Amino acid sequence: MNKEFGELKERLGEIHDLHSAVAVLGWDQQVNMPAAGAEGRANQISLLCRLSHEKFVDGRVGEMLENLKAFADGLDPESDEACLVKVTRREYDRNVKVPSSFVAEFARTTSNAHVEWEKAKAASDFLIFRPWLEKIFDLRREYAGFFAPYDHIYDPLLDEFEPGLKTADVKEIFEKVRPAQVELIKEIGRCPETDDSFLHQELDPQKQWELGVEASTAIGFDWSRGRQDRSVHPFTTTFDLNDVRITTRIMPNNFASGFFSTMHESGHAMYEQGISPSLRNTLLCSGASLGIHESQSRLWENLVGRSFDFWVFFYPRLRDKFPGCFDNVSLKDFYRGINRVKRSLIRTESDEATYNLHIMLRLEIEIAVLEGKVAVRDLPEIWNARMEEYLGVAPDNDAHGILQDVHWAGGAVGYFPTYALGNMISAQIWECVSRDIPDLSEKIRQGSFSELHGWLAENIYRHGAKFEPQTLVKKVTGSKIDPAAYIRYLNRKYREIYSL
Repeated sequence: MNKEFGELKERLGEIHDLHSAVAVLGWDQQVNMPAAGAEGRANQISLLCRLSHEKFVDGRVGEMLENLKAFADGLDPESDEACLVKVTRREYDRNVKVPSSFVAEFARTTSNAHVEWEKAKAASDFLIFRPWLEKIFDLRREYAGFFAPYDHIYDPLLDEFEPGLKTADVKEIFEKVRPAQVELIKEIGRCPETDDSFLHQELDPQKQWELGVEASTAIGFDWSRGRQDRSVHPFTTTFDLNDVRITTRIMPNNFASGFFSTMHESGHAMYEQGISPSLRNTLLCSGASLGIHESQSRLWENLVGRSFDFWVFFYPRLRDKFPGCFDNVSLKDFYRGINRVKRSLIRTESDEATYNLHIMLRLEIEIAVLEGKVAVRDLPEIWNARMEEYLGVAPDNDAHGILQDVHWAGGAVGYFPTYALGNMISAQIWECVSRDIPDLSEKIRQGSFSELHGWLAENIYRHGAKFEPQTLVKKVTGSKIDPAAYIRYLNRKYREIYSL
């Protein structure tokens, strides 16, 4: 092995371990930590983030990357070594522009903000969270300034989560998909409402938990290398390839919430568990982007979990777990119920047909605040007005409106577009999987997911972050991110369900 390449890997391993320590502290904050521990935890996370940043932007890393250019140029461009040098160079060039003092301040602010968001949501009072959100948007503007000049202030923020993608690219993609989704929603709106009352009967939370675990096991989550806990907002985090954590949220009278959260987070986790061990403890030991990550969680949650085929296999298990509760609900009616299209307040509980509208609303608000056209203090009213405009519903409290998601508290301004991009990528991937596994439908009906899991592991999981998202999507599907497959999927599925 090239000596300097070995030194670089050693340095990256140390940085990876520091990031993992931050992940452990963050997981514990959301799962176990008492509220009074917020200040101490914020200082701990801030320190570790500053140390890892300083270790990464050290001049020696820049020297190694410069010296390794010729070495990498002589390798197969898709080799682990060449990709590691390339990705490390990109991340080094980005991070060296950001002062370590800013990294520490941002980490401290967002750690404290998370606890304040939890308080605000519980009290349904935006005023509790407002000063923290104002500071977070100020910090995100400052961060964008480190990368000026840029085409748009949102570009540097988006690039954190979707390397290589520009704001203009996202807007172009969204403009293609929005009219088709709006038209489909209008047509469905003229149909009789679907009954899903059976999803809101009181069901034992522990039995719901057990059923989610059974489904997660069936699709391939490796419990010897992961675990599940409860949190206010479901999430996935990775400490190591052999330690991937997921959380869920169980509601006694909302079966779909906990079950599909478990399916969703299992999709994220299986991606992490499937990364090649050769990439361990490097910058490549993660998903290619948040959009690619979301494509995997949404694929398992929706294209598998909300499919008729899946419930041919799993509906008998649901009935066995809750005797008598679903005896008068046919499989067809249950399938229609879990896919009911309804203009709803909560993104995470929304159906596939309306989901992207929640994301487009959030994107518009983020851009407006960053551009200075909207003040944070006015967001509850703006949120409610745009929910009415986009979806025909308006929340009557902050918890169901502006405070519903945790991500702004974590500083993830620039993140939300990845959800909609993930939907579109998942449909592109599904068309390829269906082509390569002709009997996929029958396998799912039989509860056999190993071939599907194996296809995803071979084509997506194992690569980690070796390729930029657009490159990986093209490598797998033959084209860059294209909403056409998602539009086809929505129309095919919902026109059949609603007999359009």
